[in-house]
Amino acid sequence: MSSESPLSDEMSKKISLFGLTDVKLWVLVCFVVGIFVVLVLFILYVWVAFRRKTRRSSQKFLPFSQIPRMAKDIRVDDRVGFQNHSENLCTDKPSDRNSGKMMAYLGRTKSSDNDSISQCSSVHHHERAYSSHSGEEGSFGAAWRQGSLVTASPLVGLPEISHLGWGHWFTLRDLQLATNRFAPENVIGEGGYGVVYKGTLINGNDVAVKKLLNNLGQAEKEFRVEVEAIGHVRHKNLVRLLGYCIEGVHRMLVYEYVNSGNLEQWLHGDLGEHSTLTWEARMKILTGTAQALAYLHEAIEPKVIHRDIKASNILIDDEFNAKLSDFGLAKLLDSGESHITTRVMGTFGYVAPEYANTGLLNEKSDIYSFGVLLLEAITGRDPVDYERPANEVNLVEWLKMMVGTRRAEEVVDPKIEPKPATRALKRALLVALRCLDPDSEKRPKMSQVVRMLESDDQLFREERRNRKSRTASMEIVEALEESSKRPEHSKNHTTKPELTHE
Repeated sequence: MSSESPLSDEMSKKISLFGLTDVKLWVLVCFVVGIFVVLVLFILYVWVAFRRKTRRSSQKFLPFSQIPRMAKDIRVDDRVGFQNHSENLCTDKPSDRNSGKMMAYLGRTKSSDNDSISQCSSVHHHERAYSSHSGEEGSFGAAWRQGSLVTASPLVGLPEISHLGWGHWFTLRDLQLATNRFAPENVIGEGGYGVVYKGTLINGNDVAVKKLLNNLGQAEKEFRVEVEAIGHVRHKNLVRLLGYCIEGVHRMLVYEYVNSGNLEQWLHGDLGEHSTLTWEARMKILTGTAQALAYLHEAIEPKVIHRDIKASNILIDDEFNAKLSDFGLAKLLDSGESHITTRVMGTFGYVAPEYANTGLLNEKSDIYSFGVLLLEAITGRDPVDYERPANEVNLVEWLKMMVGTRRAEEVVDPKIEPKPATRALKRALLVALRCLDPDSEKRPKMSQVVRMLESDDQLFREERRNRKSRTASMEIVEALEESSKRPEHSKNHTTKPELTHE
């Protein structure tokens, strides 16, 4: 106590401060310490505010591969449920406004367009940056840039705001206004994980709004997959992802609107009295689809495996250009990977046999599906049709039987008028059977498929190199017969596999 008494007496002494008398020393000490603490807190506040401002301004220039941090309201769940993709998510039947133009096309032949990467002309600096990036796809894509197509962006006139560095960030209110609060009459497609609405933006442009449903976190997963797969790419034969909405539990994707239906509707549906596609129109659509797949497989890194190539996912514009859509099942494959192992998913009738049997996935699986799609366009038949006789249920097996018995010309869709030239038909059938080779390693690359579909000469040069002593016409017939006599592939088409969707 004796040691503390002098200190206590000292602190209790009264001093004069700024004209004030009788101020105790301990009061002065507390006052100085308080000022120091306040000063430190003020400096910390200024530093934190500066950091926040810097971070907010840098969000406009995020790299295209960055996915936004998701809200914690949706939990990503690895459990998988079956999804029915039989309904197309971004299409509508042809409008009366375009019907005259479309019907005029059916009666004449148009040459297929060269591959090109669509460079968007947007007022947004991030749109321009992305257009330039999409042109840097390597030597394969360099050949396409010669005929590149410049299109006006549907985002022109909208406020400049983006959280990803590409496209446009829409608020929930923006999309409610565009779709009349998601009115039922604006629904243009439904799937297992979402509903697609037709909408009109404030600048007057039509869009397709895909509203993902929160099915045990699947909405979050599909949102991420589609953004990673096609958020940063631009190609005239890929449906364009314009923007997105992340608000609370809501996850929505905004696409360009394609109003001329999809290939399934044109082949098997009823789009009017004069809705039959000509041979030239079918080949233009299939060539465009092949160009899109070649771009995804060979021109960008990492490559994109679509996993659900089918007629309903091939949208068609009013010039009969193909637009590949629905990337909800897509997988990314790095250049150092030969394949990935994943759950078997896809649409019954289109799945490659090796993928159905082993779960090993690479771009060859998409090539097989494209082969089925090509046969479907040639014949007008569904890949699997149980209403037909037993030996015709499976399209691939029936086609091989017809080719093996030299009845290839009988497989053409009877609705096609005029009939295709024998040379063109055999070329298309040969391309399809090469894509359907049971040995995935023998299937061609999609860039080779594009060249074969576009050029008679290329195909016949390849055939002559293999069998120089035979004439070109005999070589094609024999190649078709060889394909039809190969060992039967997996029962993938005759015994329905368990196909699920992540």
